[in-house]
Amino acid sequence: MRVPVMPVRSPTPAVRVGLQYGAMFTVIGILMPFWPPWLESRGLGAVEIGVVMAASQWSKVLVNPVVGHWVDATGRRKPTMVALAVASLVCFLALTPQTGFWPLLLLAVPATACLAALMPLAETIALGLVRTTGADYGRMRLWGSLTFMVAAIGAGAALDVISVAIVPAGILGALVLTLAATLLLPGDGHRDPRAPGPESGGGLGRLLREPRFVLFLACAGLAQASHAPYYGFSTLHWRAAGLSETTIGLLWAVGVVAEIGLFAVSNRALARLGPMGLLLVAAGGGLLRWTVTAATTHPGALFAVQGLHALTFAAAHLGAMHFVARAVPQSHAVRAQGLYSALAMGALLGVAMMAAGWLYARADGAAFLLGTALSAGALGAGLLLARRWDGGTLWRPAVVRAQEASNGAAARAAPSPSPPSPGPTTSR
Repeated sequence: MRVPVMPVRSPTPAVRVGLQYGAMFTVIGILMPFWPPWLESRGLGAVEIGVVMAASQWSKVLVNPVVGHWVDATGRRKPTMVALAVASLVCFLALTPQTGFWPLLLLAVPATACLAALMPLAETIALGLVRTTGADYGRMRLWGSLTFMVAAIGAGAALDVISVAIVPAGILGALVLTLAATLLLPGDGHRDPRAPGPESGGGLGRLLREPRFVLFLACAGLAQASHAPYYGFSTLHWRAAGLSETTIGLLWAVGVVAEIGLFAVSNRALARLGPMGLLLVAAGGGLLRWTVTAATTHPGALFAVQGLHALTFAAAHLGAMHFVARAVPQSHAVRAQGLYSALAMGALLGVAMMAAGWLYARADGAAFLLGTALSAGALGAGLLLARRWDGGTLWRPAVVRAQEASNGAAARAAPSPSPPSPGPTTSR
């Protein structure tokens, strides 16, 4: 008797992208809260930790546009992502036994730059699925937030009983998962010959000459940069205040739970607020969150304002992604994503991280007021952008204008239809 064999269905492209987000954010869930304490254990002071973390952010300014240009020119997105995952794994492996500022800095920059360059490429895959299949971006992205939360809680609990020296092992294991998930991503496919390429002489310059896009970079970038004191020094600050590693991990996790909640209802939030509304509430939430974080280390107050991560991070990210999708012509979408990652999520966050390290060394918890000031700047830029952007594309690509002109010329050149000839007359 033959036993029927059930066919094994391969994961859908959206599921594969969700796995990629999950693996990448497992790395980040360990790296972001617990890498600063590990750097401290290797002999670095607060300012040096700030420099290492800031340099990791600044590297995006060079690496992400170069990688984006390469992928846009060659179409080799998946092989590039595999190479980046391998390079990050090798560099993190090499820095693990190092001590001292310069060896750690010189290896940390390529390690984190290659990891960071994966993110905008994964975003282009996700947004491409949104356009072509109607996939829900938030539902794909929330798997990253979920694994970030699990990694932060798990690492925090482990560090209550194990030395901080275990942190690199967790990062390396998560990078192996990232490489495996990258190999499972959908293939690059073939270019659509009808799809417009970048305009001649346009590219990055065309985006940076558009005042509304610059205002967008300022709004989204300042909103994300407001997290610099939190990313770099909250764990050190809370540990110095007597909070346990488990409590610190839970504090990070509560923020991510709120983030997951917003991503789960992202389509409804977008329909109600639109990209600009999401960016504005993110900036407003930052004014409250960072002011309270600067004022107290009481666990009850901290757990309460950690819920605002749904606004300060998730709403800002959703608003930014959908602004790019709606406002930037498809011919410039990859470059726009690279600029957002390099400038808004790289340069501005890097400068803010340096400033946060300097402030934390001198003012302790008052350094979080830097986040309040940056949120105020994001709110101002967002209000200016809201007045100038009508919700449509920022400009029509040259290829579209040329096609419209060609169609118009063809219509004008076409002969006018002749009036109908009279029918045969009949005599009575």
